[in-house]
Amino acid sequence: MMDIALSRITDQSIQLELNTAQLYFLFHRVFPEHKAFWWALHIEENNHAALIRSAREHFVPTGRFPTDLLSSRLRELEETNANILALTGKYQRTPPTEEDAFNAALGLEASIGEIHFQQFMDKEEGSSLHKIFQRLNRDDKNHASRIRAYMDRHGIPVREDGLSSGPG
Repeated sequence: MMDIALSRITDQSIQLELNTAQLYFLFHRVFPEHKAFWWALHIEENNHAALIRSAREHFVPTGRFPTDLLSSRLRELEETNANILALTGKYQRTPPTEEDAFNAALGLEASIGEIHFQQFMDKEEGSSLHKIFQRLNRDDKNHASRIRAYMDRHGIPVREDGLSSGPG
């Protein structure tokens, strides 16, 4: 990847994590019975953004940035960010149902940027730098499966439409 492309991808990836964190914070405020769950995800998404920001600041200048940490699909990252912002705006005006919120989160966690980040974190082989990132992120793994398990424990139905039920 060229430096300009890498810069735009890291910016969009950081924004993806921050936008997701903001949406989860909204859910934290809307659903007091699930506030601890949403708060934890909110914090973890902010941590993901900080991890990417730190990688950009420390490893891009040395040419050692782990390019497989992020998706290289800039357009999809931009579209996902736009969808999250639209969904957040919609839910600020009209709070979602519990089912809508959890299913939107599942759809979001299935987005290109989140999947790519998770695949990087799950990869077994890798450089020592890769292993450092995995150690830093080990407690923040696999939001999609955690959301599904939480939904199952609380009897919240899983829909297959995810984010598509969001800002439309």
